[in-house]
Amino acid sequence: MTKHLTSLRDHLAALDELGDVRELHAPADTHLEIGAVIRRSAENRDPAPLFTAVKGYAPGFRVLGAPAALSSAPGAPWARVALSLGLDAAAHPLDIVEELAAARGREPIAPVVVDRGPCQENVLLGEDATLDAFPVPLIHDGDGGRYINTWGAIVVRTPDGSWTNWSIARVMMIDGRRMAGMVRPLQDVGKIFKLWRDRGEPMPFALVQGAEPAVPFACGMGLPSGTDEAGYLGAHFGEPLELVRCKTVDLDVPATAEIVIEGHVSLDETAPEGPMGEYAGYLTGKANPWPVFHISAITHRDDPILPVVSAGKPVEEDHTAVGTTYSAEALHQLRAAGLPVTAAWIVPESAINLLAVTVPRDWRERSAFTSTRMLTRAIAHQALRPKVGYWITRIMVLDDDIDPTDLRDLMWAFHTRSHPTRGQIVIEDQKVTPLHVVYSPEELAEGGAKIAYDCLLHPDEDKRARSTAFKDNFSADIQARALAIWENR
Repeated sequence: MTKHLTSLRDHLAALDELGDVRELHAPADTHLEIGAVIRRSAENRDPAPLFTAVKGYAPGFRVLGAPAALSSAPGAPWARVALSLGLDAAAHPLDIVEELAAARGREPIAPVVVDRGPCQENVLLGEDATLDAFPVPLIHDGDGGRYINTWGAIVVRTPDGSWTNWSIARVMMIDGRRMAGMVRPLQDVGKIFKLWRDRGEPMPFALVQGAEPAVPFACGMGLPSGTDEAGYLGAHFGEPLELVRCKTVDLDVPATAEIVIEGHVSLDETAPEGPMGEYAGYLTGKANPWPVFHISAITHRDDPILPVVSAGKPVEEDHTAVGTTYSAEALHQLRAAGLPVTAAWIVPESAINLLAVTVPRDWRERSAFTSTRMLTRAIAHQALRPKVGYWITRIMVLDDDIDPTDLRDLMWAFHTRSHPTRGQIVIEDQKVTPLHVVYSPEELAEGGAKIAYDCLLHPDEDKRARSTAFKDNFSADIQARALAIWENR
């Protein structure tokens, strides 16, 4: 661990040292202009845009775009992710995954509740608790409304207080006092919502914007139901997170957050939400009725910052955050199942559809499997279990001479090591998300097929194709000599 950054502002300062933040002082409109700048920034790997002047809003109310997209820093494309998680800016993405997976094996460290925090420098109650003061953008041309939540943590707790869940889901602004958002029954927030419904009481919530930078990653990780994300992050950092008590609901939120919206989710009132440009890269579907979130309080820091993600064509935060954290969860689960796995990587450029798994050269000695097909099938079935399997539609199993984060390596291995017909294993009747645009309405409702690719070379030495790659083909002496010749030209 390099440094635990405990606020979004500390994170911005670290990015600024890398030249990876650009303050934009020209007035920008919440109607599409801010969304367009963020989208272009993510697609071009530009510095993260920090809007300091938003048309029609008071000075000091700012918007941060692309908070965890790929970085513009030379040699450190994963800097925003790595710094968020307390790692060196130049950390290799597989090292980030290993760190996250290692924390899954540690005892959680519960957060501590402190008396006060910067997130409550300003407290808006009653009629003053309105979103109208905040620059909530219409992000895509075609979105059903302005989205207040694209990167914030939705905090809910079971009625008996035994489980506090942090998650990310899109939430749309209806008006200054109301919002609408997805509360899917199979997701943790939906499970907790059902407990409140059974009790006949609206569900308290807190929507946290601009928490310390690791929080959205824990929210997007898909930890097992019943796990507190705050405790997991405590295990990751080796120290507790600091929280403060909300003003109007019995919940605790990260103390340094920029903006906290408190209230209750109605049991019987719904409002149309959507459509919205999503992580798959498309605007699909129509508005659907989702529960209404009623606001009872808003607290915020002085000069608050609203982080905004412009979801769409890879690579953006859905791919970096879900990709790295679900890779870690997949790695943890595969190893826990006794499978000989050296790395797991959900490829962000695939819009988190493709999971690449590597195994050691001696996988046969480390397992009971006798063929590459048997091993591939076992890995695929384990990886497709909830919750990781919900996102991915394709799995590649490869030897670990392949770097799964290198698209050239992946394409080379896929096209030269996987037989065009015998290398495929179709797995039927798998759960898919409504945002998987390749599936029919029937498959979205009942389940669709997914596929695994056996990209393993033959395990027997005398039948194994020998690589001609520089790092594989030549001895260490010859490699060193080649480098010396090159450098002394």
